[in-house]
Amino acid sequence: MEQQVESLQQRLRQQEKLASLGMLSAGIAHEIQNPLNFVINFSKMSSKLLTDLTDIVTDNEDALPNDDREELDDIVADLKENMARIVEHGERAISIIQGILLVSRGKDNEFLPTDVARVVKEYVWLSYHAMRANYKDFNISIGEDYAQGLPQVMAIPQDLSRAVLNLMNNACYTVWKKQQHADPDYQPRIDIKVAMDSNSQPCISITIADNGEGMTPEVKERLFENFFTTKPIGEGTGLGMAITRDIIENKHGGHLSFETEEGKGTTFTLTIPIKKV
Repeated sequence: MEQQVESLQQRLRQQEKLASLGMLSAGIAHEIQNPLNFVINFSKMSSKLLTDLTDIVTDNEDALPNDDREELDDIVADLKENMARIVEHGERAISIIQGILLVSRGKDNEFLPTDVARVVKEYVWLSYHAMRANYKDFNISIGEDYAQGLPQVMAIPQDLSRAVLNLMNNACYTVWKKQQHADPDYQPRIDIKVAMDSNSQPCISITIADNGEGMTPEVKERLFENFFTTKPIGEGTGLGMAITRDIIENKHGGHLSFETEEGKGTTFTLTIPIKKV
């Protein structure tokens, strides 16, 4: 009983810490968004200035030797490409920040038109980079397969992102843990797939498959039990899977299933009904 009380207190402290981190991350995200907007806007302005410069050079090309003109064209082309990359990655960073703010500020149970593939992709990589920040030797292969032309669905974005994050965090942890004692030729890998699923009713399916440790019969039996975790005290709350199933099945009317083989890996599949936007 004393051990259970101590474990519960530790998990409550962890939850309190996570709540504080949530508030902090929202503040950081808001502050970072402003300078990112400046970076993107000035990159776009600089790209336009390069176009103006090219027009001026073209009007005066007779005054430049051919070698200088070719070198100038190459430099301008490289600068335009660099500016386009800055804008692309800046806008991606803005998108991630908006997702973080949505999680922290979103209204409970508010359904919004949602690009499921975009949400999955963003939170898959957020989980990956979080693991790399916490475990310096963490490095895995991630396979991605996002179907083109998927319709937007009515979903609760902050909850859907939380479900993806929970599953991806577990997948990252199990492949990392297996790597600590596996043969040197073991290659940790997680495969992500988002596609249409029309077996019964139109749905979008999200699959997260890892080649980690898999589950024992006991873990399979207790997987959705509150406060059950295979992670050390302080690293897991034991609430993630129960919350994930509640998000998918109760809130979204979908289904969560899994297949696992001990020592081989686990595949989770989430299906979300397509409701008209």
